[in-house]
Order: sequence, then structure tokens, then C-alpha cells
Amino acid sequence: MRKMFATAFLALAVSLIGFSNSSPARAGLLDDILTGPKTLIDRAIEARSSSDIITDNEIVIKINAIMADLGTIKASTEIYEQRLLMTGLFDDENLYEDFRSRVFEVEGIKELYWHVEYMSEEDQESQKAEMLDWIDAIELDARVGISLIETAGIADVNLRVAVDAFSNVYLIGRARSREELLKAVKVASETNGVGVVINYIEMRP
Repeated sequence: MRKMFATAFLALAVSLIGFSNSSPARAGLLDDILTGPKTLIDRAIEARSSSDIITDNEIVIKINAIMADLGTIKASTEIYEQRLLMTGLFDDENLYEDFRSRVFEVEGIKELYWHVEYMSEEDQESQKAEMLDWIDAIELDARVGISLIETAGIADVNLRVAVDAFSNVYLIGRARSREELLKAVKVASETNGVGVVINYIEMRP
């Protein structure tokens, strides 16, 4: 069932390329459509307390409120047990600094993995050939997720995946053994299109 959901969402991403190339707000909405249902399904059955999940969700709501207040959706969040992974790319330095300072003030975060960057429009344009566009990043994220789902011995419900504009893949969550941790990293790194894998998975039975 989970594999069916993930495959369906990847197909939806491809079919809605035209939609995603419109305004940033619409792109953000499509991102919610693609990732929201899977996240809700995963968190409903994962091996941790409901109060812990609620706390994570409260932190994400605070981050989303900051982005809404600043009028930007140039960053994304993945969280597990109050360990927050932030990725994104800003072309406005003042907006980036404002966002960064406000995120670092959010209460309840136990550990923050900051991978949000500032890069001028000129620098982004000069490296355009090396960077993923929005839909390509969504597709790569989905491919890694599907690879984890399809691999025996990986409890993917306890893992989160993020992808940045340079094909770097970030893993965060919990593995029940060193074998499971290494397998998750290996599967992610061998997924077509992945560059570097940055691992923030904690090992805990």
C-alpha cells in the first residue's frame, strides 16, 4: 500500500510539471500535495509516541509561520524527535539572514541541521546547468523514498528524506541497528541521480 502511494505521487509530480512552473505559491501547494499524505501515513504508524509526533508537528508549524510571515517558501523542513533538518536556497541575503535568525530562536528544537544557503541570482544563473530545478528535486526525493520503501530490512516510516538543488540527499530519523543504518545510506546513494548523501540517522533499537 505504501509503495502504491509513493508511486502514485511520483506520477502526479511528473504529470503536473506545467503546474509547478507557475507561481512559487502553486509550487509550494503541489509540494504539500505530494509529500503531505505520505508524511501523515508514515507518522500515524511509526514507532514513537503520539506526544513526540505532536511536538515535531508544532515545531514545523512554527517554521511554516515564519516563512508565511516573511512571504517565502524557499526553505523546507524534515524533523524527527525534535531534530530539525532545514534545506533551501535564498537569493535575497537580507531575507535569508532574517529567516535564519528567527528559526534559531524557535523553542523546542533539540538539534538543528542547517543546510539553507544564500546564493545570488547571478551565481545561481551561472551554475544553472549544475542545479536541479524544483520538479527534478521533487522527483529525486520521491525516487529515494521509493527505494527505501522497496528495500527489506529498512523501517522507512522512521526515516525522512530531503534533497537540495545540487542533488545532495539528506537522511534523518532512526535506525534500529547499524546494519539498517548502513543499508539506508547505501540504498539512497545508489538511487539514480543522487550526488552526496548526508546522514543524520541515529541508531537506536
